[in-house]
Amino acid sequence: MLIPSIDLMEGKIVQLVGGEKKALEFTHLEYWIQRFSSYPLVQVIDLDAALRKGNNRGLVDKIVRRLPCQVGGGIHSIKGAKSLLESGAQSVILGSSLVRNGQPDTNFAEDLSAALGSSHLVFAVDSRAGKVAVDGWRGKTTLSPIQMIQKLEPWCGAFLYTHIETEGTMQGIPIETVRELRSITQRRIFVAGGIRSHEEVAELDRMGLDAVVGMAIYASQLEV
Repeated sequence: MLIPSIDLMEGKIVQLVGGEKKALEFTHLEYWIQRFSSYPLVQVIDLDAALRKGNNRGLVDKIVRRLPCQVGGGIHSIKGAKSLLESGAQSVILGSSLVRNGQPDTNFAEDLSAALGSSHLVFAVDSRAGKVAVDGWRGKTTLSPIQMIQKLEPWCGAFLYTHIETEGTMQGIPIETVRELRSITQRRIFVAGGIRSHEEVAELDRMGLDAVVGMAIYASQLEV
């Protein structure tokens, strides 16, 4: 399944390359809400919140009232996650807050699941050079994506894997890497990072993976 992504920064929809360089930005949010209205799921990421540079909560609330969404970016507490669910998000995405002292924080994951239900939880696994990145992708760990998934699997409904090196490049996501992840968990897996065509989306779908697409849509390489 193709899942359009709306990344928010400073009140605008943006697309970054590798999570750093801004390549595109749009101010006409209503246009994209209309474009994505037929999709069963849309991903919304508050990049400012993820980078601890403020937030775009007003825009997030507007979007989740109109579209079925999974929402991430700067969620560090049960209270924060619950607030987004109460605003209308179908599920919340957590990543950095699930790593403590360089290891998966299974206690926090268990508490989240008990409070909110695992079906509402998507755990993000952001990978750079084969290791999990945190804190808006600026921080490094020694954890592999496989280790992260295996430790946290009992407490979520899905994982979101982002291949940072190809994020925003439209060069394609590494198929063998995501194939291996598919083989180690029964949880739903969303994958992101350079996905560029409907053919690639279809290939991922055949593997049982959902494709999160941003740059290829906004750059008009992949029509929606």
